[in-house]
Amino acid sequence: MRRITALVTSAALVATVLVGVGLTGGAQPAQALSGADFDPGNIVSDQVFFNGGAMNEGQIQQFLDAQIGSCTNSNCMNVKRTDTSSRGADAMCGAYQGASSESVARIIAKVGAACGINPQVLLVTLQKEQGLISGSAARGPSDARVERAMGYACPDSANGGCDPTYAGVYNQIYRAAWQFKRYANPAGTSNYFQQYAPGGNRTVQFNPSAACGSKTVFIRNQATANLYYYTPYTPNAAALANLNGTGDGCSAYGNRNFWVYFNSWFGSPTGDQRPVGSVDSLTAGIESVSLRGWAVDLTSSASIQVHVYVGSAGTPLNANLSRPDVAAAYPGKGAAHGFDYTIAAAPGAQRVCVYAIGVDAGSAKELTCRDLVVRSGSPVGSADAVLAVPGGVNVRGWALDPETPSSIQVHAYVDGVGYPLRAEADRPDVARAYPGLGSAHGFARTLPASPGVHQVCLYAINTGKGANTTLSCDSVRVVGGDPVGSLDTVTVAPGRVSVSGWVIDGDTTAPVPAHVYVDGVGRALTADQPRSDIGRVYPAYGAPHGFSGSWTAAPGSHQVCAYGINGAGSGANALLGCRTVVVPPTNAKPLGSVDDMTAEAGGIRLRGWAFDPDTATSPTSVHVYVDGRATAVRADQPRSDVARAYPAAGASHGFQSLVAAASGSHQVCVYALDTGGGENETLSCRTVVVP
Repeated sequence: MRRITALVTSAALVATVLVGVGLTGGAQPAQALSGADFDPGNIVSDQVFFNGGAMNEGQIQQFLDAQIGSCTNSNCMNVKRTDTSSRGADAMCGAYQGASSESVARIIAKVGAACGINPQVLLVTLQKEQGLISGSAARGPSDARVERAMGYACPDSANGGCDPTYAGVYNQIYRAAWQFKRYANPAGTSNYFQQYAPGGNRTVQFNPSAACGSKTVFIRNQATANLYYYTPYTPNAAALANLNGTGDGCSAYGNRNFWVYFNSWFGSPTGDQRPVGSVDSLTAGIESVSLRGWAVDLTSSASIQVHVYVGSAGTPLNANLSRPDVAAAYPGKGAAHGFDYTIAAAPGAQRVCVYAIGVDAGSAKELTCRDLVVRSGSPVGSADAVLAVPGGVNVRGWALDPETPSSIQVHAYVDGVGYPLRAEADRPDVARAYPGLGSAHGFARTLPASPGVHQVCLYAINTGKGANTTLSCDSVRVVGGDPVGSLDTVTVAPGRVSVSGWVIDGDTTAPVPAHVYVDGVGRALTADQPRSDIGRVYPAYGAPHGFSGSWTAAPGSHQVCAYGINGAGSGANALLGCRTVVVPPTNAKPLGSVDDMTAEAGGIRLRGWAFDPDTATSPTSVHVYVDGRATAVRADQPRSDVARAYPAAGASHGFQSLVAAASGSHQVCVYALDTGGGENETLSCRTVVVP
């Protein structure tokens, strides 16, 4: 291991790591153990490594006696006794109560419990470092081997020497266990140990010689990181190819030997006694998932279960179908280990996981986890159009059930009254979008509906898995036999009145007449001008339903009314609206007002409005005379109050300006100019004193 103090490390390897020639002392590898099974990122699990109570004193003593056998001196681990000192608790270990003449078995059990390190880990480390558990060296170890029992603080750089502070079997076992806990940087210590921190890719050399190269290892847990801190090398291919012997000049054996000894004596160091198996096929269907594969518990020939989780919902299944290929691959286990099932699954994106469950119910192995999209069994479709048309509401679209190529029903409801339809019309576009389901999935029908607003809903009717599907639910305004429309605007100008609006007859999509009466005198128009807003509200009737007209009118008040003329079927003419308007005379004088006239240093500030009714929507000019000297101001600024009072004129008739004037008294007059050359309008004339 590396030289160990709380915050000091050395790059040198323990002497015993490289000098061995494979597994010492004649230890036998675990049955069928293969170097291909060695996972450098998960040599030992945290659960195994930190299980301080895995063996009690009696079990440890029995194990030592069985492994060592007859002993030729008093240094053997099964007979050696030594005095131990008490140690207080710290961040790594609990308190250790010292005693005289303690056995190694008792020391290992007490240290394992105090520090939370598996006694099996300590026993394996005694073997891999100094061969003290099995083999000829274990039956008569020298004082030097016992002094450095765990290889703690005995780096290669010391040429075989060890720090005497940590000599002796008790010190060695305790300090090694303490250090195993320190590598995890527990609370109360620094974060010094980061080189092999779990949860990331780390570079681990094959040998102390950098020329031998290195390997990128994803360290999966703290226990494996601990082994690399203690023995910072990973076995190369040559070392793994000969688990019982030597590899090549770049091989290192410490962590390989730990793994082999642990497997041989105690089983898998990762605690993985789980079953094996394979999911040969896993596919999503319509509200279902299908899976096929096999699973075997290598401790038994009995059939076992697989558990399938779709999201959080689990389903137990028996893996008992005949699989001769499995029987051939695992002799003695039989063939009854296959599974082939289709299970229900909710539609949508699903995480599907399959686990093989061992004979021991606590033993399970994940065979696969995969993201699938489960298709719904509910119908799909579209309401392409829900339109008010002459005679009612026209509905068009398509619908199919993904479980069958047969045509299905669509139910239409108008204010709750149902109409069954069959989606069987030819829709080649649907066939292209849903291969294998054919094209007989379209529908179109006009449903009866009285004039007014109706709630129209369409449903595709389910035939198997799933539920009915809502295709649409819309409010539709149906036009009746009487025309509908609006007199939108009535505007006036000097000597003229103008109108605009729209009209539709529910019995036809064609343009219809509109009659406009000014003081009872009628004018006939055809409502055929484009009105995109009407086309959007009544898409089945289109946009050409607007009308407009303009006529001369004498100055004064007039009554203007518009009618939609029925003529395409049942019904009567419809009043679209009436307005009373005042037509101004031609060459009328400008209108306006000076709202504010305030003297301030340097001039006179004016604010007001003005326009000429003869050109009502155009801005006009305002002239300001200060002691007879004119300044022109443009009345073109927005005045919403003017627009409200004079809708035909609009808002662009405001003015405001600072007209220069010296200190003293001034005569200020403001005029709105007539655009036709007629008489200007005096808006204000007053005396103003400029400070």
